[in-house]
Amino acid sequence: MRRVSQVLSLLLMAAGAVLLFQGARVFFESRLGQTEASRQFEGSSLAPTDAPREAKWVRPRDGEAFAKLMIPRLDTELYIVEGDDSADLRRGPGHLPGTAMPGADGNCVIAGHRDTHFRVLKDIRKGDDIILETNRGQFLYRVERMSVVPSTDTVPLRPTPVAQLNLITCYPFYYVGAAPKRFVVEAQLAGAVAGPS
Repeated sequence: MRRVSQVLSLLLMAAGAVLLFQGARVFFESRLGQTEASRQFEGSSLAPTDAPREAKWVRPRDGEAFAKLMIPRLDTELYIVEGDDSADLRRGPGHLPGTAMPGADGNCVIAGHRDTHFRVLKDIRKGDDIILETNRGQFLYRVERMSVVPSTDTVPLRPTPVAQLNLITCYPFYYVGAAPKRFVVEAQLAGAVAGPS
C-alpha cells in the first residue's frame, strides 16, 4: 500500500510539473509574440504613415501585426495580428480575415485567448474607450455592452451596416480546459482620435 502511495505521489508531482511548464510556456510565448509584433508594427508600412483615411486598405498578410489596440482605463496596449489560427493567436489577438478593418464601416472582429492577451477583458466596463491605431490613424470605439454567448453563436461575427468592433474570447476566464462559452465586448465607432502621425 505504501508503494502505491509513493508511486501515486510521484505521478501527481510529475503531472503538476508538466502543467506548470505548459503554463509558463504559454505565458512566455505570448510575451515574446507581443514583443515581435510590436517591432513588426512599428517598423512596417502598416504602422502610422501619411496614408489618407479614405485611401484603399491594403489588407495585411496572414500573421502580420497591423494595428495596436489600447484600452486606456485598463492601461492596456496590445498588438493585433491578421488571422485567427493558433500560431497567430499565440502572438497576439487576431483580426478575423474577411471582417471590416479598424475604422471602416462594418463589423471588425478581433479574437484573443482568455488566459493571455485578452485576460484584461474580465475588467472591461460599459463606456470604456478602446482605441485602434493603424496606418490610417487612431479610431475610438466606445463599449456598448458585454455578453456571454454559447460557443456556437455566430451573431458577433455577422456583418453590420455601421462601424462596430467585437472583441471575443473564451469564457469563463478562470476555467480548466476548453471553455464552453464566449465573452463578447461590443463597441461602436465614436470617431477618429487623430490622423496619421
